[in-house]
Amino acid sequence: MPSLKRIVCLANSWKLEERCIAGIELETGKWIRPVCDNLYPEDGRVPRFVRMVEGREPELLDILEIPLDDTGNGFGFECENLSVLPGEWRLSGKWLPTQVIDYCENFSHILHNSLKYVNPSKLKVLPFHQRRTLQLVQTNNLSVKKSSMGSTGWRGSFQTTQGQVLRDAKITDPVFAEKLEAGYQTTGNYLIIVSLGMPWAPRDDWDGEAPCWKLIAGVIELELEMSNKSLS
Repeated sequence: MPSLKRIVCLANSWKLEERCIAGIELETGKWIRPVCDNLYPEDGRVPRFVRMVEGREPELLDILEIPLDDTGNGFGFECENLSVLPGEWRLSGKWLPTQVIDYCENFSHILHNSLKYVNPSKLKVLPFHQRRTLQLVQTNNLSVKKSSMGSTGWRGSFQTTQGQVLRDAKITDPVFAEKLEAGYQTTGNYLIIVSLGMPWAPRDDWDGEAPCWKLIAGVIELELEMSNKSLS
């Protein structure tokens, strides 16, 4: 049966000209990615008129109440997707960054391997609930640079507090990208939401299947004293 699900919003990132929303369900602790697979059956992106809450974009750490089905189009490789149902999205509170730290996941790799991408075929052979396409990690050494490809924005590299490394990942968090464009310098500690994008080959002569690239879909700054406390 369809239901109203409560999530802490951890990503509101660019997806073509719309957004990808994702978060952790408060009741289960599991990742949920709301998808508008009836409007966009090719990728499930969420349009503005659907996602707005109280006249604004959902913000990271918002507690959102969203009408969702119990299933959704996983596009062959995602397990977190639930279909958005008609109805208003509601804001019911907001978390502090430290309330999210316990949801950091210490797998041996960031999303399945040490590469910058995962091939969809590798995900499809996994049991459904092992097809991780979202992960929350903590870092204290995020570095960023302007993309060398002109208008495609910013890229980030980091090592998690557990030692896993991701380099040169595209930053799709529009709020964080706007801060970088205004001259923000990265310092201190962050929670980072890594997401797999839809399959995409960066050039016509790409050898093999179009891969799912790892994206920095959300960046949450931790105050130094907060992060030190969480690691003690």
